[in-house]
Amino acid sequence: MTMRGNTRLSAIIGAVAIAAVGLVGCGTNGADTTDPTTTDDAQTSENGDPAAAGGASGTITLGFIPSWTDGLSTAYLLENQLGKLGYDVEMQPLTEPGVLYAGLAGGDFDMYPSAWPEVTHASYMEEFGDSIEDLGAYYDGAKLTLAVPEYSSLTSIEDLPANADALGSQIIGIEAGAGLTKATLESVIPEYGLDAFDLVTSSTPAMLAELERATSNEDEIVVTLWRPFWANTAYGMKDLEDPKGAFGEPEALHFLGKDGFSDEFAEAAEFIAGIKLDDAQYDSLEDMVVNEYGEGREAEAIEAWLAANPGAFETQLS
Repeated sequence: MTMRGNTRLSAIIGAVAIAAVGLVGCGTNGADTTDPTTTDDAQTSENGDPAAAGGASGTITLGFIPSWTDGLSTAYLLENQLGKLGYDVEMQPLTEPGVLYAGLAGGDFDMYPSAWPEVTHASYMEEFGDSIEDLGAYYDGAKLTLAVPEYSSLTSIEDLPANADALGSQIIGIEAGAGLTKATLESVIPEYGLDAFDLVTSSTPAMLAELERATSNEDEIVVTLWRPFWANTAYGMKDLEDPKGAFGEPEALHFLGKDGFSDEFAEAAEFIAGIKLDDAQYDSLEDMVVNEYGEGREAEAIEAWLAANPGAFETQLS
């Protein structure tokens, strides 16, 4: 377990505690392509696109769950980039996915910056999807897992029943309302005959605390995890094989907007559609935001990542 993992764990717990209290509620492109005699309203880029020169306007509110660090990382990336387009960006941390989807569908905020709508959050999309706009996928190949530390001899979910005693007959999970929790309870446990196991649910920080304790002592533990997620590397985790496919196929991570988002924020919607990250780009983004810089320095982390990854996606602003 690395020191930076310990630091980030404390930061995540603090962030979620703040979010639980209640619902909370930039600059221009560095390349100067305008005639200095023009007004701000008349600024355009060399190709005539006002959005590329910071000409967009309005306030965009991002709803996200801070302990789910894919959304945390992309929320701050969007705060930076949409700010450079000319938007005011507000951040609204939440604690439960059901509240997040209901709020997005109800127009309480404008965007969810990292959704799993194809498999993991399919039930929420069935309930709320008619009032939500899909703004496009930014990452392919995300998946849900049961995972153990690399020092464990376990290799497959099929190994769990014979090792229930060593694992305390527990699978350490995350939030009760998470799609990962639903998939584990309704698919994985019955498919693999894991009735002897209790799925312990509370929160992502609580799961990480248990994972830190176990890996520090090299104890056996099995937890619900997902990829991409920084904890896989920080704690040295390996996915248990899922030969029965109980977790389903890998899926893409999407940007979701409230109904009518692209009509209200046309420049933002066009910009967002150009964001596509591969494994290396995504891993470096989350690692820089979560581990290298940490809580309170997310804006610095994004600037550092943009500088280190010029042209990472086609609409990127420096």
